[in-house]
Amino acid sequence: MANILTDLIENRRNDSPDRVAYRYRDDDGTWVPRTWSMFAADVDNVSYALETLGLRPADMLAVFSANCPEILITDFAAYHNRAVPVALYATSSPEQVEYILNDAGARFAFAGNRTQYEILLDVAPRCPRLEKLIVYDPAVDLDPTDCRCMSFASLIALGAAASPMCRDEVAQRRAAAVPEDLATLIYTSGTTGEPKGAMLPHSCFNACLEIHRQYLSMVSDSDTSLSFLPLSHIFEKAWSYFCLYRGIEIYINSNPKIIQDTLREVRPTTMCSVPRFWEKAYAAIQDKLSRATGFRKKLVLKALRVGASRNLCYKRLGKRVPMLLEMQYRFFDSKVFGPIRKAMGVENGNIFPTAGAPLSANIVDFFKSIGVNIVIGYGLSETTATVSCYPPVGYEVGTVGTPIPHVQVRIGADSEIQIKGPTVMSGYYNRPDDTEKAFTDDGWFRTGDAGYINSDGAIVLTERIKDLFKTSNGKYIAPQAIESRLGEDRYIEQVAVIGDNRKYVSAIIIPAFEALKDYARRHKIAFRSIDDLVDNSEIRKFFAERIERLQRGLAGFEKIKKFVLLPQEFTIENGELTNTLKLRRPVINNRYAHQIEAMYA
Repeated sequence: MANILTDLIENRRNDSPDRVAYRYRDDDGTWVPRTWSMFAADVDNVSYALETLGLRPADMLAVFSANCPEILITDFAAYHNRAVPVALYATSSPEQVEYILNDAGARFAFAGNRTQYEILLDVAPRCPRLEKLIVYDPAVDLDPTDCRCMSFASLIALGAAASPMCRDEVAQRRAAAVPEDLATLIYTSGTTGEPKGAMLPHSCFNACLEIHRQYLSMVSDSDTSLSFLPLSHIFEKAWSYFCLYRGIEIYINSNPKIIQDTLREVRPTTMCSVPRFWEKAYAAIQDKLSRATGFRKKLVLKALRVGASRNLCYKRLGKRVPMLLEMQYRFFDSKVFGPIRKAMGVENGNIFPTAGAPLSANIVDFFKSIGVNIVIGYGLSETTATVSCYPPVGYEVGTVGTPIPHVQVRIGADSEIQIKGPTVMSGYYNRPDDTEKAFTDDGWFRTGDAGYINSDGAIVLTERIKDLFKTSNGKYIAPQAIESRLGEDRYIEQVAVIGDNRKYVSAIIIPAFEALKDYARRHKIAFRSIDDLVDNSEIRKFFAERIERLQRGLAGFEKIKKFVLLPQEFTIENGELTNTLKLRRPVINNRYAHQIEAMYA
């Protein structure tokens, strides 16, 4: 059996050479199209150049860059050589980079920009297997005396001049590729320890891509996708590969900080994202809707009721929508929902896959009601992303959908979700003991996530098992569920719930600073800095009231009794967040021990 990724670029070049494969933004901000024939020529040249430089089958290539077309070119050039691209997050620290380079034993490393290049130069002396540094950004000045360094443009030129013998060798490697070949290592985020490299062979991607082709029948080559998450994240990597496999044009966004502007510019039909994106979009929309008064307010409230009834009570279940309700919906869609979607840049939306953390049911209900097709899913690096997702009809809000075809799910001890199927990793690289612990005696992968399967076969996540904690009163608390509720609020940016072996639950809250400053100005609360605001008694009372409302329906022992407001965000750079923006709870508990103790004094 051929490997889909090994042959994908050549097959697309043969089928549709003049169609656009992807677009990228140039220095002037213009979206530049690249056809399949152009894409394939670049992949060919880089694959030849890598062979010329001594790359061998099964060698590791480290890719340390923010999103750019060169990442995809490098990945597929590696696959043509039966080599293994290993992605590092562009925000990785020197220590993380050094660890992964040595753990993977990378011989080649690609840097995106000057910062990443300088980090590679810094760690290279402590990475004995590293032989070559290649830089994507042409504006980076390379050290002319360092023979390890070369530009990506030089790499392309080297490949273009490759000998017939080199080209034949690459062709032979492609022809010899087998599903058992290792495709990539995906390093886990390491919330509590060192990251581990999940080994995903080509067989995992063969199964993943074909399953999704069958399951996501509503997606076609008439769609356009915006690449927003890092290509080092298994979700974005697998989704981008799927888009290429289906001939879906990809817009490669290199700067996640301007994603809202990029969305309005590109107006894609699909985009994979994480819940935080939708939480922030929801907060912004709610802020605007909350200012509506009189007739406008009544119109919006009526529209949301109609939208919920039509999309959640009928469309969700595959039922025929009553004619009067459909007419009302079309009216409100043109007057209320359509303008909201257009303002976001999602008016052409088909599906928006979303996974990576819990997303409040209220937020899902809202976007479904206004006609934004969020498709909630669940997956891990170790399962080549998707384990489950909403089916087109019959999904249940509050779940993460039903298992995709050929992937089996069961509930093990301690309510742990366990997985078996063709998309599950072969193990952790260089870690036989961790691999053994990751699988049950009968071969099921232990996810570390707690949950259950409801009567309709949908998976309900409750918590990461290692994040569950027990208060001193013996009550179990699932912090992510509480954090997800508070994440709905437009004045709350980040939350860390505390309470392990404590008398009650407390929280560290990072306000949404711009929204909070606007509130203070409107209510004539004097301040000179964010520190003034988080220490202000009126502001604390304001947050206490909002938190109480957000916690309605929770058991008394689950509710946050005390909280502290901090004047700065949790960041990746400070070690409080992983590269996938998950909380590093041990770091937070240690760094803010003084503030935490004060809440229990």
